[in-house]
Order: sequence, then structure tokens, then C-alpha cells
Amino acid sequence: MDTARRWSTACRPLKTTSSPANYRANSCAARSLSRGALRRLIVAFCATLLVLGACASDQAPFGSSAPTSLVASTAAPTSMPASTVAPTSVPSRDQQFTIAVSGDILPHSRLWRGAAENAANTGYDFRPMFELVKPTISSVDLAICHLETPIAPADEKLSTYPFFGVPAQITDAIADAGFDRCSLASNHAMDRGVKGIDATLAALDRNGVSHAGMARNPEEIEPKIFQVNGVQVAHLSYTFSYNGLPAAGGQAWRSALINPERIIRDTRKAKTLGAQVVLVSMHWGNEREWAPTGYQRRIADEITRDGDIDLIIGSHAHVLQPIEKVNDTWVIYGLGNFLSDMPTTPKDPPWPASTQDGAIVTASVTVSRSGEIVVAQPVVAPTWVDKNAGWQIRLVQADLENQDLPVTTRTALYQSLRRTKKVLADFIAD
Repeated sequence: MDTARRWSTACRPLKTTSSPANYRANSCAARSLSRGALRRLIVAFCATLLVLGACASDQAPFGSSAPTSLVASTAAPTSMPASTVAPTSVPSRDQQFTIAVSGDILPHSRLWRGAAENAANTGYDFRPMFELVKPTISSVDLAICHLETPIAPADEKLSTYPFFGVPAQITDAIADAGFDRCSLASNHAMDRGVKGIDATLAALDRNGVSHAGMARNPEEIEPKIFQVNGVQVAHLSYTFSYNGLPAAGGQAWRSALINPERIIRDTRKAKTLGAQVVLVSMHWGNEREWAPTGYQRRIADEITRDGDIDLIIGSHAHVLQPIEKVNDTWVIYGLGNFLSDMPTTPKDPPWPASTQDGAIVTASVTVSRSGEIVVAQPVVAPTWVDKNAGWQIRLVQADLENQDLPVTTRTALYQSLRRTKKVLADFIAD
């Protein structure tokens, strides 16, 4: 892996460790000089004074200041221009951030009705559904969701399967839960055409949640760099299909299909722009199947061979899939459903009970002084959607200890944990 890195000159909103309860920090104002430019100016000034025998600079190397503490801003990290100037010095110590990723957010029509009841039928309020997982999501430096469905345009009706168009208020809940960013490329990305894509991006922008996988113009689909705890990060999003629909408006750049050559090209471009860490979201695999397909394994192997990708985040199967290392890169093949209402009763085409299972997967990412990237072994916190409690997303292990819950709920949680352990036992924290 090329360890020569470029540093961004823009100032970014960061989460802070000092106050997990304050979720989201204010973005900092743009500076007239980049840190690199300012440093070179200081060095040149000190060198001049040294000639006169009057200067001994004790300026710390770039990156030696304490990292902005963990979390939470009202605006998630957004893309920023990358510097074309290489850093003038190596950071004085390792840099690190924490990441959390979760599965499909798939608001079916019963979920809307529940959200309408939460808002006393004056709108839609999905926030109570995320309330139990909010502390976990908002405690990390970078939290990424997967919104599988487009938002319905304001002047059009809502719609559910097979062509989704969901209430914009789902993005209010995503932001309130502490998510900084969402992947958007999915087989439903084109369900509501150009207007649906535009409405989705506008709703996320309004809530300060950045995104990858949909675009309003050709430039927006290209790799962008954002900063997390001083680390330059790129996040890309791809899908296997649009369910047979053409690209919205006949414009292929509106989203991104899985193509190994394209993904490799995009990751290399991200590195050229200055990315130190590259995250890739992949909407792939077979629905209902916990085992990765040969296609998933082949693509994972092909795109990780050159070492530019640091983590693959999978979705689409609606059930949990394994986590494995491929070419020394962690691959999360499938995160299951984070929020959904798939029918599991015989009167509808049945989905397995495991479609209520999901996970919040966390990991720490370290960038060493030499530029080496280390993603620690991911840790799985199993989740389960409680359809009988307003579609609340429950943390399975924590709620199993809650003696106040009905026996039927605790039994369902136990069964969910057993299913999840069959797939991800080695990654579940005690």
C-alpha cells in the first residue's frame, strides 16, 4: 500500500469523545491558509531568524495536537476539497477513529403508519424506533447507515414495495440517532426516478447527514474526501442492480453499479485525492441467504487485492451474513435489516424470522505514523426489530437482561441471539 498521503486543507466537523451526550459538534470555519501552508510560512520565518541567530522554533509537527474529542455534531462529515500539496512532516503519533455501521433501513408502509401515530397523525416521527440504539450509534466518531429506499418527492404519494417512496422524516430519525453518513446505492435507488433521488439527497442534506451512492450531477458521484479525527476518509457505495429499471433520466451517474474495474478506479482516485482510509459499501448477495455467494466472494477478492480498500460494508440479503478477512481486508458480507417490517406470517409471501435480526458493527481504525492502516477486528452488537413495541430497534444482549420486558419479547430476543450467533459468534462481544 502506498504510504505517501496528502492532507486536506479544509476544516471538517468532527465528533468529540469528551461529550457523547452532545451529539454532533459544530463545523469549524474555513481558514484562509491551510495547515500545511501555515506551517511552511512559520518554518520559512524561523529559518530567516535563525540566520540572524535569533530563532529557535518549537513548533510541533502537523498532526501532533490532541485529536478533537468524540462526538457529535448537528452536521455529519461532508465532502471537502482535497489538498494537492503533500504533507511537510509525518504526524508525531498514530491517528485513530471509531466507526459503526448498520444494516438496511427499509421503511415499509406499516412503519409509516406507526410513525404517523408517533406524531399524532400530524406528520411522521420515526425517532422512537431508534431510541434504544441511539447511545451506541452516537458514541463513535463515524456512524454509517444504509438507507435502501428513496424519499418520496414532496408533491407525490408515498409508496411501498415494489417501488418505494418513503417519508422524508426517516432522515430526521437517522440524524437524531447519531448517524453521520448513509450509503444509498441499492436495487431500489431508481424506484422514484430523478425526483426521488433529488428528494433523498435534499432530505439528508437538510439533516446534515452526508452520503454516497446517489447523485444530482456527475461530479457528486465521484469519490470525495472527508475528515474524521484528522484522518482523511473516502466512502463509496455500489449496488448489483436497479431491479431492471433504467438509470434515472437515462443518466448512468445517478447511482453506481458494482463493476470491479470501476471500483478499483474509484478507490485509486480517492487515494490520489488524499484518502488515507477507504470504506466501500456493497449492496449485493441473495435475499434470505446467510451464506455469501460466489459472486460476492469473487468481487471481494478482486477489489481488495491492491490493498487500497480498508473495509467492505455489505447489505441487501435482509439477513445477517459472515464477516471474513479477504486479502487482509475485513469484509462484512451482510448486516441484515436494521429497521424493516418484512412479513413473516403465512398469509404473505413469508420472510424468515431472521429478517428482524441485524447488527451494529463497530471497529477502531488506526493510521500509524508511517501511514499503515489497521482496522481492528469488528465487534458485533446484535439488534432485533420489535414489531410489537412500535418497531423499536432493540439491542439484543442488553434487553435480554431487562426483567421488565414481557416473557414473549425476551423469548424472541433469545431466539434472535441464537440465530445471530450461528453466523457471527466469533465477533459478538460478551
